[in-house]
Amino acid sequence: EILPFLIDVTCKHVFLWFVEQEKDPGFWKEWAQRTLKNALTLQDLNKNVAKNIILFLGDGMGVPTVTAARILKGQLNGQNGEETQLEMDKFPYVALSKTYNTNAQVPDSAGTATAYLCGVKANEGTVGVSAAAVKSQCNTTRGNEVTSILKWAKDAGKSVGIVTTTRVNHATPSAAYAHCVDRDWYSDGEMPDEALQNGCKDIARQLFENIPDIDVIMGGGRRSMYPRNTPDVEYPGEKKHNGTRKDGRNLVGEWTDRMKDKVKDETREKQGTSFHLFIYNKDLFSLNPNNVDYLLGLFEPADLPYELERNKETDPSLTEMVDVAIKILQKNERGFYLLVEGGRIDHGHHDGKAKQALHEAVEMDRAITRAGLLTSIYDTLTVVTADHSHVFSFGGYTHRGNSIFGLAPIISDIDQKPFTSILYGNGPGFKLVNGARENVSTVDFKQNNYQAQAAVPLSMETHGGEDVAIFSKGPMAHLLHGVQEQHYIPHVMAYAACIGQNKDHCRTNSGSPFLSHISPTLALLLSVKWLLC
Repeated sequence: EILPFLIDVTCKHVFLWFVEQEKDPGFWKEWAQRTLKNALTLQDLNKNVAKNIILFLGDGMGVPTVTAARILKGQLNGQNGEETQLEMDKFPYVALSKTYNTNAQVPDSAGTATAYLCGVKANEGTVGVSAAAVKSQCNTTRGNEVTSILKWAKDAGKSVGIVTTTRVNHATPSAAYAHCVDRDWYSDGEMPDEALQNGCKDIARQLFENIPDIDVIMGGGRRSMYPRNTPDVEYPGEKKHNGTRKDGRNLVGEWTDRMKDKVKDETREKQGTSFHLFIYNKDLFSLNPNNVDYLLGLFEPADLPYELERNKETDPSLTEMVDVAIKILQKNERGFYLLVEGGRIDHGHHDGKAKQALHEAVEMDRAITRAGLLTSIYDTLTVVTADHSHVFSFGGYTHRGNSIFGLAPIISDIDQKPFTSILYGNGPGFKLVNGARENVSTVDFKQNNYQAQAAVPLSMETHGGEDVAIFSKGPMAHLLHGVQEQHYIPHVMAYAACIGQNKDHCRTNSGSPFLSHISPTLALLLSVKWLLC
């Protein structure tokens, strides 16, 4: 009981010291000078080959969400919040990404995923196909497939992984391996008969067939892997979680059998190869990554629970999944590619539940911190970005340190009622009481599932169309600069790792590496300096 008290007292003392320091102009000047000195070190560009490449994708994490998550992180630590740094804030390079789809000014997560994973802009609602493919028209698939950076990395001999808080066959992860004209074709049970007759494959099936040896897969989506009406192993009494497949296939069973055979073959060549299949969430916590080469973790029938609703004894967090994934993937001496999606940021915003969305963003930032501790900026390019934004905002002239979920300090001069700082442009939070705007002081606007007020009534809030941020660190991170088209991102990552189509710069005529390298000792020192900064 004493420790929390001491922490609280310490935080208050630090807070009071900070406030007093801010009154001194020298405080700000010294801060700026420290920042300037750090910036000057960036003149020595990191042009090493990226052995490892990691993409953190905050689904729906627009710039207002990043700012609000920063404030929330600080307030969770007893600070004002505004002065706090997210881990992504510490990255030395920041750019803007133009998110439009080829047929949409305000994009969806499928067309954008094709852009930042396959390097090609595409139509909304489609994954892993070019803009020549038409949404929901199966016969436009063949010949229009485009491959992703995950496949480029696998073809180069790297280990590859996908970690998400949504279904593993949801829009973002599916663009890494699937070629589908409809993002909602999760299993063949969600596909029209005509599409099946024309030979189109559902996304779950493509997860296991297109790139059959993805080393690490973690997320939700169990029900798409089992025959229709098969009870879920965790929720056998809930029919909504039953299997959905019409073809009668058990994709998990097929993966297990294939991995057994693969392990037998590989064991003849090297010792210690193994695989591990997860169904129950708690199994992840007893895993020794050193004994696992292939991991399939399907922790829920559909999406994983929100971070605020997660059972910490049985449900893995995004940080915990990232920790295990990197420890497995980094055993490959050729390096790895890892796609990490904080997918439920988007879901929280769609529901108008800003508290859920922002806690998801803070958790993703924790995962970014963990990844940084397990890797080095010497040989690992880490990119953090979003697929699109939301019509989420916060304002109202709130005072410094105001709870990010609190009220604005003024009332409306039109209806004389208070309002929360956080508002949405549209969504389910639009409510009228006796023909007038609801008085938020009469409800608990700080509860986890409170739906912030919205200007236009919709059952689901919509995406926003503004540019999103790209944060980057590590080899060739400086190439992500300025305002760029979203499809530029995987080309930079591939260039840094010498995979895909950009390889000519990687070797001289003599065959020796062209890009600069530094000693492991210096790499360790750089990593320590990064953490201290």
